[in-house]
Amino acid sequence: MQKYKYSFVIPVYNRPDEIEELLDSITKLEQPKEKIEFEVVVVEDGSTVPCKDIVDKYSEQLNIKYFFKSNSGQGLSRNFGVENANGDFIITTDSDCILPSHYIKTVNEYVTKEYLDAFGGPDMAHNSFNNFQKAASYAMTSFFTTGGIRNKNKSLGGKYEPRGFNCGIKREIFLKLGGYWDFRPPGEEMPLNYKLRKNGYKVGFIENAFVYHKRRINLTKFFKQVYLFGSRRAMLSKLNPETTSIVHYLPTLFTLFCVFCLVSSFFCIYALSPLVLYALLVFIDSTVKNKSLVIGGLSVITAYIQHFGYGLGFLFEFISRYIFRQKYKTIEEKYHF
Repeated sequence: MQKYKYSFVIPVYNRPDEIEELLDSITKLEQPKEKIEFEVVVVEDGSTVPCKDIVDKYSEQLNIKYFFKSNSGQGLSRNFGVENANGDFIITTDSDCILPSHYIKTVNEYVTKEYLDAFGGPDMAHNSFNNFQKAASYAMTSFFTTGGIRNKNKSLGGKYEPRGFNCGIKREIFLKLGGYWDFRPPGEEMPLNYKLRKNGYKVGFIENAFVYHKRRINLTKFFKQVYLFGSRRAMLSKLNPETTSIVHYLPTLFTLFCVFCLVSSFFCIYALSPLVLYALLVFIDSTVKNKSLVIGGLSVITAYIQHFGYGLGFLFEFISRYIFRQKYKTIEEKYHF
């Protein structure tokens, strides 16, 4: 049986409290009789509020490395961490995540039984998260908001794409493909996923290898995050149409439909009926799943923000690149799309 060593690569920027939660969860990872060897590589991305003191607290409990570098964004910080890691498999996660105790055991059992070059898993809300974070998690993972594209091996979006906050990949393949895209998150993993598929590498979805992922702490930050997701997807679509499927256009179509309904409501109030029915559906589904009327109500808001933010980001990027013919230069040259 193949025995792997793993390297957790964690970029962090001004989040010492969150990194402590993550590191604490790593100390609690379950180990089988034959212990799984892993290391933790923390890359401080030019933070003004560093976390070195927090990392030092765990130096006796974990095989941990700490690096400080100038600010360059999450993607390049992950690349830096991989270059300084020794694992056979690199596992990237974010400082605002928490790992369940079975995570490394689950991953190891899966990849030692079934050959994979890369893998990913779902994300969900932890019981300790606040109501908004749980509602934002619902908006990003529910079938009624994203089609479950993030948390399923096969979904409306086609082939599964691991996300940077919960992604494993063989180190040699990561380096060969050039790692993550060199722009600010989110979406820096999109070209890497495309290259994995294009080069025929085997990518798997490990359903029980989930992480608890905190979301942006207010509506404005959440909107900005999903707006950038949409913009990045449209950008990648322009660089190579193969990377985009019909599901990526749906939020924009939904946004335009909502605008149509709102305008039509000035002439007929019943034009708002589809929007009300959708809100009711989301409210009921989220309330049942989260066992909270408050989270159900907040989920209606975050669901619409998720659609509008992603939809507008995709639409404006699409217009600027396809209609006004704005060019990509360094990105096209660097990644050879």
